[in-house]
Amino acid sequence: MRISHVITRLVVGGAQENTIATVLGLREKSDVEVSLISGPTIGPEGELISHFESENSKFKTQNSKLIVVPELVRPIHPLKDFVTLRKLEKIFREQKPDVVHTHSGKAGILGRLAAKRAGVPIIVHTIHGPSFGNFQNDLSNFIFRSAEKIAARDTTHFIVVADAMKQQYFAAGIGKPAQYTKIFSGFNLEPFFAAKNNLDLRKRLGIAPDDFVVGKIARLFKLKGHDDLFAVAPEIIRQNPKIKFLLVGDGEWRGRFEKMAEQSGLRSHFIFTGLVPPNEVPKYVGIMDALAHLSLREGLPRALPQALAAAKPVIAYDCDGAREICLDGETGFLIRPGDLPNLKNRLLQLANDSTLREKLGSLGQDFIRKNFAVEKMVDDIYNLYLKLGAAPSQK
Repeated sequence: MRISHVITRLVVGGAQENTIATVLGLREKSDVEVSLISGPTIGPEGELISHFESENSKFKTQNSKLIVVPELVRPIHPLKDFVTLRKLEKIFREQKPDVVHTHSGKAGILGRLAAKRAGVPIIVHTIHGPSFGNFQNDLSNFIFRSAEKIAARDTTHFIVVADAMKQQYFAAGIGKPAQYTKIFSGFNLEPFFAAKNNLDLRKRLGIAPDDFVVGKIARLFKLKGHDDLFAVAPEIIRQNPKIKFLLVGDGEWRGRFEKMAEQSGLRSHFIFTGLVPPNEVPKYVGIMDALAHLSLREGLPRALPQALAAAKPVIAYDCDGAREICLDGETGFLIRPGDLPNLKNRLLQLANDSTLREKLGSLGQDFIRKNFAVEKMVDDIYNLYLKLGAAPSQK
């Protein structure tokens, strides 16, 4: 079985880690030949190309390769988009894949259209996060909804990383219920299971052994919820001076947030790690006592299962797929977006109740163990390909 995966960029992010893990996992299947196609990887988020190439080189057989299409860029660019469409069509005609599997917005649209033009029999698209919603204006939503509806005509099947994505897309008139399958975005669980509270790392970051560390793993940019954390921090720290906020990640708004920390007089309570490679994330999760995920746009927040895998309780805004991981009162606390009083109270509750933290963390770790192993994700995707290939009709 020949499979071609297409994604817009290989920056550091959940969709990209999911895609790479899928490609590498499929390489383990004896009957699979898989390739990965991406646009150029640029941006402050960091890149995963080197990680993919390093992991790919460990295989004895060279049946996987990365193809970079320079014109495949994230912003709308009519000329480059047309060139990308033609190049992808040419690649698919040469590769003759049985399955084209697309990821992310731009690659998802152009990749599916090109696959249809090239006569690819099975076209799968993973919805990692919404391309439309109340996080952008009406014109942008109209454009993205229209593009998704057009691409859906050429889509054999959709994979969603959370039921919330299926509900949003189906409500927008995209696809049919039978075209959707939920497959959680798996990852390597062992490093998170083994994550420890490393006191030396705490010391290097200016965190005392008895400090309560609220972690946040996210790009430092809009819609990620950092502003809300800064808004509640003064009162939280007034009530519990031992609280520290560990911000893992980098982005265009880092300078803005560092300035906010300085101006509030709380700079010593905010630790900025900068860009952290995916393989180093577990050690930072290990020194957290709880994780806050306050994003206003995220398909299935990868930070939530990562924290729970390390038995760390979570607090999350009830946005997109967060409620499917942050089970309110079981693995953490689910909060209405923007409910700052509740956010403050829940953070203080976790800081002051170690028994509650252990209970939520233990239940969360069990949930992740059953649902998020990368091997399970790869097997589920592979079996879906086989099912689609055996179906009498592909649409």
